[in-house]
Amino acid sequence: MPIQPISSAHLTQVDLFDLKLESALHAAGVDEAGRGPLAGDVYAAAVILDADYSISGLADSKTLSEKKRIALAEQIKAHALCFSIATATVEEIDRLNILQATLLAMKRAVEGLSIPPELAWVDGNQSPRLSCRVQTIVKGDSRVPAISAASILAKTARDEDLQRLHLLYPQYAFDQHKGYGTALHLARLKQYGPSPVHRRSFAPVRACLEST
Repeated sequence: MPIQPISSAHLTQVDLFDLKLESALHAAGVDEAGRGPLAGDVYAAAVILDADYSISGLADSKTLSEKKRIALAEQIKAHALCFSIATATVEEIDRLNILQATLLAMKRAVEGLSIPPELAWVDGNQSPRLSCRVQTIVKGDSRVPAISAASILAKTARDEDLQRLHLLYPQYAFDQHKGYGTALHLARLKQYGPSPVHRRSFAPVRACLEST
């Protein structure tokens, strides 16, 4: 059954101009990576940072260089109280839709934490149904360090997976575009047709299938 976002007293939402974070002894930042690409799983990460250890340079993963993301990911894994990285598969994306698959990956990431959080700060304005309190934060990946950390872990894990997919399907050049719908990717998709890791529910892939 698809996971439905919740909207009740259990969930509060923060607007762009007035950041008021709820607090808890163990609060997890939650974010995703890979909603837009035409291929590969969607990733999510959850991180509980150590309040006694500050990691300098945390930011929205999209604003960081690949080298900086990798270095920060190593620090996060070494010094966070705990972290968890999870996915929803291409098959789940096609069956549930990308939003519901993303929420599923987030739920799995939170449930994979070795310390159960009392609160989850979730990037964006929608959240999976979790057993803890939830606070959604628009642009949270650039405003809340724990969400930034989750963004970095999800992004680096997904990029690593796309390097693996490149070795399996080198004709698509996944190492260059990471599955996004660039001109190069669309040209290769038209030339070779969809691979087993392409998302068939996405319009460019579906159109390619319908034209064959």
